[in-house]
Amino acid sequence: MKEIIIYTDFVCPYCLLLERRLHKIFSNEEVKVTWRAHELRPFPVPTLKIDDEYLPLVWSNSVYHLAEQIGIDIRLPRISPQPRTDKAFEAHLFATDNGVGEIFPIAVMVAFFQQERNIGDIDVLVDIGGEVGLDREALRRALEQGAYGQKHQQALQHAKEVEQIRVVPTIIIGDNRYEGLPSEHWLTQSFENQLVDAS
Repeated sequence: MKEIIIYTDFVCPYCLLLERRLHKIFSNEEVKVTWRAHELRPFPVPTLKIDDEYLPLVWSNSVYHLAEQIGIDIRLPRISPQPRTDKAFEAHLFATDNGVGEIFPIAVMVAFFQQERNIGDIDVLVDIGGEVGLDREALRRALEQGAYGQKHQQALQHAKEVEQIRVVPTIIIGDNRYEGLPSEHWLTQSFENQLVDAS
């Protein structure tokens, strides 16, 4: 099975747009999508506020247009400042250990961008985990006790220092790498090249 690696932050709308584009292209292929963490604004860096100029400008100039092209209904969440995503990534590590690591990130982004749920809140993350089949109480314990905190920080360090991740999404398919939201052509071509290289 071929793998697509995506470095993401769950408050990045382009990551959800990318997921929908991938689903459109590869829904009939045997493809493993591996989501990896790269917090855009790790503590103590302040997160963005919707009453600042940046977020509304990016959404009006880019995100809404791309979402219409791809065919997904998303909106700029009114949660301000935006939630931190460290606990969501810890929950993702728990989900990975329990067999739903590929679908949990999608559920988190849908919760934020389509349902305006605060994905920085442990109660919300536990609910999302339950919706994808995780044991709610086990997930809550893991998050409250910080069971995956060190592993998450190690993942962030690896992304920054080893993989040199600076932008989300960053997509890696075989030897091909793209920063930002790639076209369908780039995704298809990179996947086909990976198949050729493996043969």
